[in-house]
Amino acid sequence: MRRKRKVLTGPLVIGVVVVAMAGVGFGLYWFQPWKLWQDETVQETLPEVVATSAPPAAAEAETPSSPAGPQTLARGELISHEHATSGTVKLVRLADGSHVVRLENLDTSNGPDLRVWLTDAPVKEGKPGWHVFDDGKYLSLGKLKGNKGSQNYVLPDDTDPARYTSVSIWCDRFDVSFGAAELARA
Repeated sequence: MRRKRKVLTGPLVIGVVVVAMAGVGFGLYWFQPWKLWQDETVQETLPEVVATSAPPAAAEAETPSSPAGPQTLARGELISHEHATSGTVKLVRLADGSHVVRLENLDTSNGPDLRVWLTDAPVKEGKPGWHVFDDGKYLSLGKLKGNKGSQNYVLPDDTDPARYTSVSIWCDRFDVSFGAAELARA
């Protein structure tokens, strides 16, 4: 006696295929694995001044008490966390009194939703340092412009840079640090 095999057809199969394809699509969107093979290089020079909304007379009044050019207030070397990361971080006061965080010779992996964070967290090596930067005070300076090169991130005018001690390349999607630098005061 022969047994007949039942072949799944109809709405059930179509439903399973649709759910599977939606899952694959969501996974690709969420993890963005192609970014592992894509590099974005940005080469910015250190700005002389940052454009502000202050009237020119006020800016001129501050100029005599400010140094003639950019002044490095703090610096640090990036260490690797979730991804291999290297480069130098500088906290710089420009001639007009504004501040920027400058990443020089950055080299890290590309990833989804990477940000530059100025934080008050201590920089810890290894896995214990991956998740500490959102535990305390942090200031997002915006999306990472590129995973390689040198780039600048302007601090808001009302920011007191002395309140922050580190910089993290932060993956906001997965709440993990790709790399970070402790800022040593100059």
